Amino acid sequence: MASLPFTNDIRTLRFLAGEMTQGELGDRVGVTRQTIAAIEQGKYSPSLEVAFRIARTFDKPLEAVFQWTDGMS
Repeated sequence: MASLPFTNDIRTLRFLAGEMTQGELGDRVGVTRQTIAAIEQGKYSPSLEVAFRIARTFDKPLEAVFQWTDGMS
């Protein structure tokens, strides 16, 4: 399976937010813990709505949570 064209800093942001669990983040953004785990591991691409909800949870811009890595400028 090819990797997704982006990376994310969700795990680090969860740690910095008082060691928030995947389940707690999932509850805040309206998805399951398993979905958060898959997004963190780069196995699942979140919808734009979920990506924005995750960023808003950490009070960060989208680009501070998700980074595009396809090599194009």
